[in-house]
Amino acid sequence: MGDPALSRRGFLAASAAAGLGMTTLSACGGDSDGGSSGTTTIEWWNISTTEPAKTVWAALARKFEAQNPKVKIKIVQLENDAYKSKMTALTASGKLPDIFHTWGGGVLKQQVDAGLVEDLTDSTKPWGDALLPVAKEPYLIDDRVYGIPFDIGMIGFWYNKALFAKAGISAPPTTWSGFLDAVRKLKAETITPLALAGKEKWPGMYYWAYLAMRTAGAEALQKAYDDKDFTGAPFVEAGRHLEELVRLQPFQKGFLGAAYSSPTGQAAAVGNGKAAMELMGQWAPVVQADAGKGLGKDLGFFPFPAVEGGKGAITEVFGGGGGHALRRGAPQEAVDFLKFFASEATDLELVKKTGVLPVVPAAESAIADPNIKAVQEQLKKATGFQLYLDQAYAPAVGQEVNDSVAALIAGSKSPEQVAQSITKTAKEEQ
Repeated sequence: MGDPALSRRGFLAASAAAGLGMTTLSACGGDSDGGSSGTTTIEWWNISTTEPAKTVWAALARKFEAQNPKVKIKIVQLENDAYKSKMTALTASGKLPDIFHTWGGGVLKQQVDAGLVEDLTDSTKPWGDALLPVAKEPYLIDDRVYGIPFDIGMIGFWYNKALFAKAGISAPPTTWSGFLDAVRKLKAETITPLALAGKEKWPGMYYWAYLAMRTAGAEALQKAYDDKDFTGAPFVEAGRHLEELVRLQPFQKGFLGAAYSSPTGQAAAVGNGKAAMELMGQWAPVVQADAGKGLGKDLGFFPFPAVEGGKGAITEVFGGGGGHALRRGAPQEAVDFLKFFASEATDLELVKKTGVLPVVPAAESAIADPNIKAVQEQLKKATGFQLYLDQAYAPAVGQEVNDSVAALIAGSKSPEQVAQSITKTAKEEQ
């Protein structure tokens, strides 16, 4: 992923901070300049604050304006955490920007339930139907379309081929028992098997989420949330599998205090060859090279292994991407901009210049990196998809998943206690 700001570094800290120290927000909503020209101004909020995406997205806005002389795009670009904080406040105020970044899921559903988001089902046909199906799933609520994707990705294992070879691991593991064997082989060669940003909690959540998918099946995670009950045997079993991994002491020294993208954090440990693997999204190679040296041709990717006896398949993926939604009552020009942004020409530019994964099938030809191609192939073969839990669920529930799994990894909660804590928070959200 070309824009590190689109990575999962921030998560839900912003929700807790919403409303604290807030500066005055600009008024949201399309309007006219009041003159004879009849220009419509569209306010577009996004999180592309780093290069090259910041410049690329600004150029795309100017290109759209050139094609639509009576439209002005006002860009508001905010860093991930600041964006979430201000959007939480705007949602509470009942007024959202014309076009705004969304990850879909439970957060978008809250905005939809509040009557703040435009239903795009009819206005985006037929071009919306042509987008990659798995990329559209996070924005479907009750079979209606409330967002249009511009990026999609998945979480998987990024690994050091040279360290695998040194440990005698001939191929990436495809089963959980095989994965644990690989961890043991790496440790036998005094190689740190896994890097983890324990300080930030969300990277550890990926392990529990995937193990829950593999034991219970992808659909079970949404059902458990709907039923407000995560105490079923498969969810406890997921915690036990993670506990089994933790007992092998697979993580780097000091992992509980490590950040994700700092020079001494998770990504750097892999990028500098100090750890053999990390469980992370499609943006991992960029952050590894930014925080550390990067592995170049030694870097490989493989999907999260299957759990023997589990109901889930290795083709069920966990991840997410970015999309755009519109405030309810946004002008037609905002819909036109979504169509422009979802076009083959725009997607080709985004793939080539910013490294996102394409949502327009015809843009796949622009993918050059073999590892990103591997991620794309996994997504195309996906038989199930689960959005990041902190976006799929209500914010408080997603945060409890992060906190409880972090406690399990730190040894202060049992698998049963994790399931009970998440269930308790889910019921309190009713």
